[in-house]
Amino acid sequence: MTDQAVDARGAIVPGADRPSTATASVFLGRTRELKGLRADIERAGLDTISGRKAPRARVLLIAGRPGSGRTALAEKLVRQIAHRYPDGVLRARLSDPDGTPVPIERAARDLLAALGVPTPPGAAEDELAEALRGALAGRRTVLLLDDAAGAEQVDALLPDNADCLLVAVSRGPLTGIADVRPCTLGGLDTKSGLELLGGRIDPVRITVDPRAAEHLVEVCEGQPAALMLAGGWLAAHPKAAVSDLAKQLHADTEQGGALERVLRLVHAGLPGPVARMLRLLCLAPAGDVDPHTASALAGCSVDAARAQLDDLTALGLLRAVPSPLPCYEVPGCLHPLLTSLAERLDRPAELQLARARMLERTVRLLQSCRAITETDTPEARERLRGVPPAVRFPSPRAAEEWLRARRGALLAAARLAVADGELDTLARRLMSQLVRAMVAHLGTQAAAGDLYGIHRLVLDVAERQHLPREQAAALLNLADLDARTGRTHQALARYRAALDAARAANDPYAAGRAMESVGGAHQELGDFDRAADWFGRALAERLARGEQRDAARLYGRIAGAHTYAGRYGEALRNWRAAVAAHRRCGDVPAHARALSELARVQEYAGRPEECLRTCQEAVEWARRAGDGRLQAALQLRLADTLERLGDPSAAALHRGAAERMLAGPVRPGGTPDTDGPTAPAADTSREHRPDTCEIRSASAED
Repeated sequence: MTDQAVDARGAIVPGADRPSTATASVFLGRTRELKGLRADIERAGLDTISGRKAPRARVLLIAGRPGSGRTALAEKLVRQIAHRYPDGVLRARLSDPDGTPVPIERAARDLLAALGVPTPPGAAEDELAEALRGALAGRRTVLLLDDAAGAEQVDALLPDNADCLLVAVSRGPLTGIADVRPCTLGGLDTKSGLELLGGRIDPVRITVDPRAAEHLVEVCEGQPAALMLAGGWLAAHPKAAVSDLAKQLHADTEQGGALERVLRLVHAGLPGPVARMLRLLCLAPAGDVDPHTASALAGCSVDAARAQLDDLTALGLLRAVPSPLPCYEVPGCLHPLLTSLAERLDRPAELQLARARMLERTVRLLQSCRAITETDTPEARERLRGVPPAVRFPSPRAAEEWLRARRGALLAAARLAVADGELDTLARRLMSQLVRAMVAHLGTQAAAGDLYGIHRLVLDVAERQHLPREQAAALLNLADLDARTGRTHQALARYRAALDAARAANDPYAAGRAMESVGGAHQELGDFDRAADWFGRALAERLARGEQRDAARLYGRIAGAHTYAGRYGEALRNWRAAVAAHRRCGDVPAHARALSELARVQEYAGRPEECLRTCQEAVEWARRAGDGRLQAALQLRLADTLERLGDPSAAALHRGAAERMLAGPVRPGGTPDTDGPTAPAADTSREHRPDTCEIRSASAED
């Protein structure tokens, strides 16, 4: 992916490379802790001492308050030992910035994706955790789990492989996991604290008053995060003495720890608009901020937002994230403090308005992301020219790169919007556009895991707002994904629920889709009588609305169910009806395929003469349709039929014609691997199932 930034107009453009003001991360002190952690890796565990082979990976715990440098210590340890684990390092964050534990299902899915292991959409937590353990079997991998909320999260992701190592970062102990090696962090020693300050400001300012600098480290309780903010404040106030800052912090008698006192001081010294933006960044999904998010939250231009984000990064209030797009992260230790400041200093209506502006900007970006792929008609190109420059993408590739880079934040935005409960209209629009953008750029198959989660969120909103049409759409989409991953019973239950919702909404399209899908699920389960019955109900609905093409297809599905059940007479009757319907619609390819299926069933029914005539007719229609593979398959069926009728010479001629069409050898007396009909009554339910059922009550402008 190429680097991207924002041009003077605020439009997203590729190739721009604006230097970041982020300071290089430093690691100071913790020599004793690092030595102890490395020793714990080598130390024999309880199983080894008792003479048993260790059944699971070694677990190292780095515990401490947020802001104590626990994640930095874990990363430093991992860098030091990475050469001993040739299969790499896997990372996962187990708490959202607001402290909400990340579901194990989501963490396991992300880890499996990092390993390149495909996961079925909608898979259960236990299934994904087991898949992760299976993927890590036989590997030498380090698993770094940051900000673990509890032992159950870590235990579910713990590899059953003693050659792996798990490093967990948590606030407290992991009670319940055997043989955990804990390392509890306090503050930095005075020497390391002074070195950290010296890296942020001119060391002379420390040298001229070493006692004041030591006092500042003491007031900050040796916390790296507090010292980073203190250093940033001193760097922004070059005429202020170190002792002045220490006195101000010491004089702060409000409740809170050292980090909170330093943040209050830094926040109070910021210009009003910058301070307001800083507070509003606690609303950014997953703590992931880009100039567009900040611009929407603060109500300023994209350029102004980018400049303010750089200023906040220089102060240590944000971290610049390595990314092809300008991207920043709110440190996890500051997120709850910023939330507290926002709740104290901003009115609830202002926070809700900022959240709504952010979601609206996200919707516009997703609309633009999808629109750039739809330039094949003059109307689509005209709509694209109407997109505001600030949210316009220059190319489909740039749009796809933005979508991939912002995937986590976009999914988090959808979850937060639904959880809010007061912005359901925006949440529905956001999810609708997110589904469309993912399908347009990534494809239904590649995005299936994310789409499953989005459809579940849509269902939550639809049930909360009593929107049966959207409820039916979400249930249909979830059931389709369940059916594709083999959870047919679950899919059947959801199809039936979708049918009830569609009837409540008086939505004939969704009701027809649901009835046909119920039939397909019964057919998948081997209940062909019920399958034919439900296909028949769907057919009656299609005929009543004059939908001839869908009716023709349903005749074929009914015939397929009867063929599976061995009722060839009923199957032949319905295939003939399908042939007639396709002929009336003028669909030549479908007409040819229906004739080929009719011939197949005639062959099963022991009617070779009828099969021969139907095959000959089907060959002619396949030739008209330009379907060479179907024509070759039909030639082979003709050859087989002629051999049964005692005409080997004619059979050889047809088999030779099929060989020439396929430009390859064909097995005598058999059919090649073609797209033509080679098995009884192929189930075409998934072939005709739409990728997604549109949320058709969404705003017309979307």
